[in-house]
Amino acid sequence: MTVVPKAELHVHLEGTAPPDLVRRIARRNGLDVPEGVFADPDRFAWRDFLDFLDTYNLVCSVIRTGEDYRDITYEYLASCARDGTIYVELTASIDHSRIAGLGDSEHWEGIAAGIDDARRDHGIEARILSVAVRNYGVERAIEIAEATAARPHPYVVGFSLAGDEAGYPPEPYLPAYEIVEKAGMGRTVHAGEWAGPDSVRGAMQLPVTRISHGVRAIEDPGLVAEIARRELTLEVCPTSNVVLGVFPTYEDHPFLALRAAGIPLTLGSDDPPYFGASVGGEYRVAGEHFGLSDEELVAITRNAVEASFAEPPLRSKLLKELTDSDRAAL
Repeated sequence: MTVVPKAELHVHLEGTAPPDLVRRIARRNGLDVPEGVFADPDRFAWRDFLDFLDTYNLVCSVIRTGEDYRDITYEYLASCARDGTIYVELTASIDHSRIAGLGDSEHWEGIAAGIDDARRDHGIEARILSVAVRNYGVERAIEIAEATAARPHPYVVGFSLAGDEAGYPPEPYLPAYEIVEKAGMGRTVHAGEWAGPDSVRGAMQLPVTRISHGVRAIEDPGLVAEIARRELTLEVCPTSNVVLGVFPTYEDHPFLALRAAGIPLTLGSDDPPYFGASVGGEYRVAGEHFGLSDEELVAITRNAVEASFAEPPLRSKLLKELTDSDRAAL
């Protein structure tokens, strides 16, 4: 059986740690997992999107060392490799690591160690996106952008903005994006998930080449056409969207309509253990619910590699792997 090669551009690193790993990390750090994190031993507790953010923050509070970040990175990438994934961009938060008392250098080096070890053991590649949490305000985002633009590690290749999208529109964060644009780094932004088309239009005022989610653009046909014209890539997370209630079912999801409009799409798991997702699972959803063939799924992977913020030699290497896998399947 042929395994479709996969790539993922939208996953939050701290949100990849399953309950068992969270408990192991807490024990190692001599901490108790905060009350209310787990609904049961194998499932996180949350009621809605804002409550999910609160649970996420509580989990991050026990992640205290570079070794913790190494283990989270390694275990997630190993699981992705078992699904046939060749490349992942991991969104990591300086805000969360600083709040937990971890120095920036140790934070980045821990993630990088996990990437290196996963490459050695499983042949998977990964890079890092530095994310600002919009809830903490514009000035903090500018500070995170400056730290990112200083290129704290060669694996830090881009910048993103996440958090409470509905409460914090993207336009005021333009100064942060101008900083990372000047530094020549990749740029994406969360929009069009918990706020509608106006959020996406606001995001398009920023110098971005990708939009994280962006699916609520479907409510405005003119906006859909503009995204396609500008060839902006949407990082789509179908399972997250359905589990969180952005769309009631996969059948109601606009993936196919956005694709038919000519918008480049990728597949991401967002925060896998919170939503019962995985990168392999998202590809299965695209096959089973959206009817994509293996050839079309490989095209989704190619979209991801081409839209990635990986350095050009790595991007070329990954594209060659895809071409070679296509030939092998003939």
